[in-house]
Amino acid sequence: MITDIRLQQFRSYGDASFEFGSGVNIIVGPNASGKTNLLEAVLVVARGTSYRAKDAELVQFDAPWARLDAHTDSNGVRTIKITAEPAASKSYELDGKPFKRLSFPHTLPVVLFEPNHLLLLNGSPEKRRDYLDDLLQQMHTGYGTTVRSYRRTLAQRNALLKRGYRAAGPQLFPWNIRLSELGATIARARFELAETINEKLGSLYKDLAHATTKVELAYIPQFAINTYETALLKKLEATIELDAERGFTGAGPHREDFMVSFDSRLAGETASRGEARTCILALKTIELHLLEQFREQKPLLLLDDVFSELDGARRRALTEQLQAYQTFITTTDADVVVQHFGKVANVIPIQPQS
Repeated sequence: MITDIRLQQFRSYGDASFEFGSGVNIIVGPNASGKTNLLEAVLVVARGTSYRAKDAELVQFDAPWARLDAHTDSNGVRTIKITAEPAASKSYELDGKPFKRLSFPHTLPVVLFEPNHLLLLNGSPEKRRDYLDDLLQQMHTGYGTTVRSYRRTLAQRNALLKRGYRAAGPQLFPWNIRLSELGATIARARFELAETINEKLGSLYKDLAHATTKVELAYIPQFAINTYETALLKKLEATIELDAERGFTGAGPHREDFMVSFDSRLAGETASRGEARTCILALKTIELHLLEQFREQKPLLLLDDVFSELDGARRRALTEQLQAYQTFITTTDADVVVQHFGKVANVIPIQPQS
């Protein structure tokens, strides 16, 4: 839980402080007033990174640095310093002890629900891959390192491919082996997470939607999970010439996707707007429960301008999930949210920053 935060030269804030309640915190104000910037600051304090910007963009325009200070109930004072010049950099302090990065044990689990997530079912496969990877990074220590290593290895292989088949061919074998090993680890983790989500998704969707629709989620690997390394390596070796012609690697978890179906039909093609939003709401609820289970602490729940996007039934369903978590909701209409929480919410009014 985060009890308070101070923002200095962060985004639209010159110097501002806010106190938070242990339950629902409603951040209300007109558009462009800085609501999402405050929510973003909470996320940066918890996980060390933003969900929508590079580090340099977090620093107020024309300012050389930004700073966030927050108190938590788990590890005291958290300070994050961001410099924009001469090159963007970031440093952390936890109770006065310096760190170059927030390692897994030092992060706070977070579930973020923002407008782009409502497009998860019919958006790009990249967004769905990122969805699984983001959750896995919060559940398992070392997974983030694996993903970053895979991306670096993939970039190296692609750089070689762009030199052409004759030049690249003899040098690719060690990169193919490494890519196969890392790719198999990622594909298996995603596959297992998808199976875990699927075990809960169908019944939860029925409870939220009061419908009998059969909802299923499945990860679609390019190769059999049990023999993924061997199969991927063979594919990479067999398609070197084709990959060199195209200038990129055509096989691996960076090309895979997961599928959500409604009564055995692709949700992205057949689900109504309301059905899709109920499904996303179910996925976010599952995230909360999985993170609480794996991290053995309640995650923070951040809702960026999505509460008003839900109809009355879905708001009530979400409200039931919020009661047990410290929640931050941004909105332009406090009445829409307050009516669901009555006197238990902590309302934080935001005025446009001058």
